[in-house]
Amino acid sequence: MNDTLRFAPALATGVGSLPGGDAGEAAKTATGSFEDLPHLPELPARGPGADMIGRTAGMLVELYARVEPSGWRIGDRPGRDTRRARSWLGEDLDALEEHTQGYEGLLKVQAVGPWTLAASLELRNGEAALSDPGASRDLAASLAEGLRLHLDEVRRRVPGATLVLQLDEPSLTAVLRGQVRTASGYRTHRAVDRQIVEGTLRDVVDVHGSGPVVVHSCAPDVPFALLRRAGVAGISFDFALLTERDDEAIGEAVEDGTRLFAGVVPGTDGPLSDPAGSVMGVRTLWRRLGLRPGLLPEAVTLTPACGLAGASPAYARAAYAHCVRAARSLADNPE
Repeated sequence: MNDTLRFAPALATGVGSLPGGDAGEAAKTATGSFEDLPHLPELPARGPGADMIGRTAGMLVELYARVEPSGWRIGDRPGRDTRRARSWLGEDLDALEEHTQGYEGLLKVQAVGPWTLAASLELRNGEAALSDPGASRDLAASLAEGLRLHLDEVRRRVPGATLVLQLDEPSLTAVLRGQVRTASGYRTHRAVDRQIVEGTLRDVVDVHGSGPVVVHSCAPDVPFALLRRAGVAGISFDFALLTERDDEAIGEAVEDGTRLFAGVVPGTDGPLSDPAGSVMGVRTLWRRLGLRPGLLPEAVTLTPACGLAGASPAYARAAYAHCVRAARSLADNPE
């Protein structure tokens, strides 16, 4: 079980991805925007290997992946695609290290979680690793070891940081509901038993020891209760996708000390409301749940709704600044 995330009131942070391909500029944006919770940026616009799946595939231990026309496929040995993914991650870490000299505090790093990875990586027959329970177990074990090494590397580069690990699981609900399509597209893979999903997540979460782990999904119907049982310290989601059906699970999460990472700022270019307007829905939810207003800034961190890879650089910077101002509004006036 991971420690509760202990944050200053109403912090803000990014989800992970940013537009463009300049690692130095991205690191400057992520560290300069968020004084209390900067993050390691991801730049998928650089191409295969910098994308979410390829980046995490490059972290795997004794498992390798290459790009096929249909997507990323598990192979026998490291090839050009693996080397490229690792090279870009190294470039991003170099830039992060340069912009965090002397930094002491929370620092967030992101990787794809075991179930979205299993739904996205293909076996040799072209089907998702999700179709084979043994392959899914091997993939999760490889990911866990890779994350352990990655976290060690970030600690070496930024020794004053307390690392927060974010696992990106946008396919988690589809895995639980049997909605992941087969290679043909005509059928779906069987739903994975909830206890297996929970147990595998817990094994990967435990890699971070007593460090906090956040699970992010910008898909509807995030399984809040399952994630809490798996031991996560925070849950990151697109606030606009919540419905009143989620109220009970969210209330229980807050009362259990789980940090909510509420995505309140759109992830693509568009007009931004005033900061107070961006958190109006959060305040309304709090009143509906009957939770103490003073608890709100202690329990909620504000983020964009999802990654900002599809935004313009100017909008991405504005969205980050907007999250910070909205968090300040929430802290100053939780009611």
